[in-house]
Amino acid sequence: MKDIATVIKENYYLNNDKLEKDYNHALETNKTFKKLVNSLKLPDQYLMKYTTKLEETSKELNNCKKCKNLNECKNSYHGYVYYPDILNDNLVFDYIPCKYKKQDDYQNQYKKNIYLFEVPKEIKEASMKNIDLDDPERYDIIKWLKNFIDNYQTGRPTKGLYLTGNFGCGKTYLISACLNELAKKNHKIAIIYYPEFLRSLKESFGDNEEYNNKFNFIKKIELLLIDDIGAETMTEWSRDEVLGTILQYRMQEGLTTFFTSNLTIKDLEEHFSVSHGGVEKVKAKRIIERIKQLTTEMLMVSVNKRKESED
Repeated sequence: MKDIATVIKENYYLNNDKLEKDYNHALETNKTFKKLVNSLKLPDQYLMKYTTKLEETSKELNNCKKCKNLNECKNSYHGYVYYPDILNDNLVFDYIPCKYKKQDDYQNQYKKNIYLFEVPKEIKEASMKNIDLDDPERYDIIKWLKNFIDNYQTGRPTKGLYLTGNFGCGKTYLISACLNELAKKNHKIAIIYYPEFLRSLKESFGDNEEYNNKFNFIKKIELLLIDDIGAETMTEWSRDEVLGTILQYRMQEGLTTFFTSNLTIKDLEEHFSVSHGGVEKVKAKRIIERIKQLTTEMLMVSVNKRKESED
């Protein structure tokens, strides 16, 4: 009868022999396995102990070659690859995110910096790289926005843009694309469709906490776009209590504010001057002066993109 030491020794050589055969077979038949092993630059006698794990990595890398997006992932952990690394001369395996997972995480992270209120989904996806450059009427606006992105710094008072122009020419998309780029740089932004924001505030009457939370969030956000100002039904409350207070705070704190409107600033002054109480030119002028302090006015007359998409 063989003693225990002899049995252990024989099993050791048998196991090593099998490991070597499996390892060499993988090298001969699996191009991905061979490429992976060569990249590690460790002795074969050491790597053969990890043949099974290295084969698993090879399989997942092959899955990745055929994968076009996260939804198609066939790996053990969705969006991750079981991958080896060298730590203190030892081989260690961990799950690392694939390129699609990294991209998804990045997008989810920067979108946390974006607050939207009653604006189309496309606005959240607006990007400077997707802006239509075929229309020369947009060039000056795009140039202004690009310069703003390049030079904007938190805490430094910077004028925003009051962008006026015809209905559907893409005013909101252009400014939203600019703000989204800044959200990617970890700046906090809010884009609100102004008429609906006012309606939401009205619905909060009677709940001071809800009202104050909505109001103060917009008032204090780092970068704000008030979309379609002038399209709301004008009341003294919306003009003086809401807009006036927001603009005064943002002007004092140096917070950058943008506006889009189908009205010029001059036309907007007339809009604010008429209320149920009659004509109030002084109060309207006060609002306009704050807008002028906060923004540079630019005009964009372009093709109606909404009508074009319907056609």
